[in-house]
Amino acid sequence: MSGAQGSDPINDDLGWMLGVVFRAYIRAADHVVGDLPGGPRGYQVLTSADREPARNQGAIAEELGIDRTVLTYLIDDLERDGLVVRRPDPADRRSRLVTPTDAGRDAARQRREALGAVESRLLRALSPEQASTLRALLRQVACAAQEVDPLTDLCQVVEAAERPPAGRGGGRRRPTRT
Repeated sequence: MSGAQGSDPINDDLGWMLGVVFRAYIRAADHVVGDLPGGPRGYQVLTSADREPARNQGAIAEELGIDRTVLTYLIDDLERDGLVVRRPDPADRRSRLVTPTDAGRDAARQRREALGAVESRLLRALSPEQASTLRALLRQVACAAQEVDPLTDLCQVVEAAERPPAGRGGGRRRPTRT
C-alpha cells in the first residue's frame, strides 16, 4: 500500500501498526499476568519451566533472552511465591533444574487460558484462518529479525519491563547495569 496514490503515511506505517497492536496487547496482558512476580517476564519464565524436559537456568535464560542475573531474581521471586522449585540436575550437579510446583502449573494454565482470550479479542477482526496466517507470518518475521539483529543488552530491556507501573507496589529492587 505504501507509495500508492492516496496512501496514508501513518496508517500504512509498519511501526505504527505494530505499536498499536503491541500496546493493546500489553495493556490487556498486564491485567492477566501482572499479579505474578515479574509480571509478563515472570509468566514467560513460569511457562518455560513448565515444559519437558526440565531445563536449567542457563537454558531458560537463553531461550527467553533474559540476562542470567535478572533471571535469578525472577526465579527467586517465583520460588518465594511457591510457583517453581530448583532441584539439582542429575546430569550435572552444579546445575539447577527449574520446575513448576503444582501451584505453578495451575497458575501457568490459568494465565495461558486468559491470554488466549486476550489474543482472541485482539484478533477478533480476523477469521480463524487469517489469525493463524498472521501468527505464522509474525513468527517468521520475528525469527528472521532475531537472527539479523539480536538484542545485545537484554538486561536493560528486562529491567525496564519489570519496573512496576506508577502507583503499584514496589517489591525488591533489581540490580542496575551500567
